[in-house]
Formats: sequence, C-alpha cells, structure tokens
Amino acid sequence: MTTINDQIYIDKTLKGDTNAFAFLVEQYKVMVYSLALKMMKNREEAEEVSQDTFIKAYKKLDKFKGESKFSTWLYKITYRNCLDAIKKNKEKYNNDTIDEITINKISGTESILESLERKERAVVMNTCLLKLPEEERSILWMFYFEELSLKEIIKVTDLSEANVKVKLHRARKRLLTIVKRDVEPELINHYGRK
Repeated sequence: MTTINDQIYIDKTLKGDTNAFAFLVEQYKVMVYSLALKMMKNREEAEEVSQDTFIKAYKKLDKFKGESKFSTWLYKITYRNCLDAIKKNKEKYNNDTIDEITINKISGTESILESLERKERAVVMNTCLLKLPEEERSILWMFYFEELSLKEIIKVTDLSEANVKVKLHRARKRLLTIVKRDVEPELINHYGRK
C-alpha cells in the first residue's frame, strides 16, 4: 500500500468513515501482529497488543502528521505497547517460548522436503533469536524480516542513529555467537565431522 493510499483512508476515517479505518487495519494487521508476536512470544498476548495498537492508532489518528509512513507510525505504537506489557510482566517474558509462526506460507511449487527444511531452519533461527534481549531481537526483526530502513527503526524506537547501529551490530554478533554455540555442535553430532 502506498503512502498516498494510506492518507486517503486516514482522511476518510478522520471524517467519520469507520470502514476506511477497517481497511487500514486489514492492510497492516499482519505487520503489527508479527512484531507483537516476536516481542511478546505468546499468541494471545500478541493479539491483545495488536488490538490495543489499532485502538490507540484510531484514537490518535489526528496526531498522525505524515512525517513518516503510516506503517512506521503503527510500528512505533506496537513497539511501545509491547515494551509496556513486557515491563508489567518482566519475569514472565524471560521464560516463555514463542508460538509457531505461520506467516510464510509454503508455495505449491516447493517439494515437501524443501518445505520441511525451510521450516526447520525457521524454527532454529527463531530459537536463537529468542535468546537475544527483547530490544535487540525486535531491532533485528524490523531490519531483516520487516525490511524497515534505519531511519524507520529510529522513528519506531526513538533511539539515535548511532544507538540503532550499535544495537544492530551487537545483536548480529550475539546471534552469530548463539548460532555457533547452540547449532553447530548439534549439526556435528547429527552429521558427523568431515
């Protein structure tokens, strides 16, 4: 969806057309839910945060000035809602595991073996990502999986450009260390040394 189309539906919503906002929700619900699930690690809580995000976005829509993309603005609300929920239940989020994500649907042309292999890699990567601190995990997720630019991540997180770059760099290094520590030994045990 383009920024121009977003603005058309935003303007309609501000004039009282609730169906226009329902269209925006439909366009961005997967994006919002994906970030919430990555941060909350629980489907029900991610759904709750997603609903809260759209309620807040609806109530504050008149505050959206178009200085960033609507999706970036929504990301920021989602990110803040997740951080608030995590702060409220800090000890809970250190122990939960993430629910299975079914966002990437398997195309009909892939063989079953290729699908299983991809799913296995996704599970392994999710497991490794979950071992990162929430902020680093969410920044990696936004950059690599949602393909937000550094500028967009800065707007979402309210961090400086230097801080985002440092956190992204640290998160990559930490993720690589986790993969080497947790995945490589398992592969060697499973397949043996060459």
